Amino acid sequence: MQKLGLLLLVLTSLLYPLAVYAGLGRTSPVLLAAVLAASWMLRLTAWRGQQARPWTLAALVLAYCSLLVWQPWPGIERWYPCLINLALALGFAASLHRGMPAIERLARLQEPDLPAAGVRYTRRVTWLWLGFFILNGSIAAGLSLWGSLHWWALYNGGVAYLLMGLLFVLEYGMRCRLRRRQAIL
Repeated sequence: MQKLGLLLLVLTSLLYPLAVYAGLGRTSPVLLAAVLAASWMLRLTAWRGQQARPWTLAALVLAYCSLLVWQPWPGIERWYPCLINLALALGFAASLHRGMPAIERLARLQEPDLPAAGVRYTRRVTWLWLGFFILNGSIAAGLSLWGSLHWWALYNGGVAYLLMGLLFVLEYGMRCRLRRRQAIL
């Protein structure tokens, strides 16, 4: 059930821009909100006992779904990618100011005894991802406000994921190069 919830949430989020693009004017925002809310509710079952951040994000998304249903003003359905980018940016920013930076936490899953150079590197990479989510969310917001539905769907349903993948691949390549040179990670 846990893996099914995660798969459904990932698919819903990935296909969301296409669903908005294809369904706008043909289907009710209630249907869109119901699918999105159901995905998040199913995923919440896997988060029992974990830290507050996933719960906060889920609560924000469920509040957004409520707005989709009860306050359907033109263009509200375009703001989901902005909300997700904002939440990710806030999560990465919070991790830089308290506790362990997000990327360091991920790196320690593979290497629990991360050297000091690796800690510094992962902090910089956390800043990089924070900047990415701010920029990506800003572009999504700009397209929500002023872009055509076509450009909004193209960016949020494809280009944003390609940029995210490119950033990941470039950072991974840099990390491998640095690891060979200095054994930092």
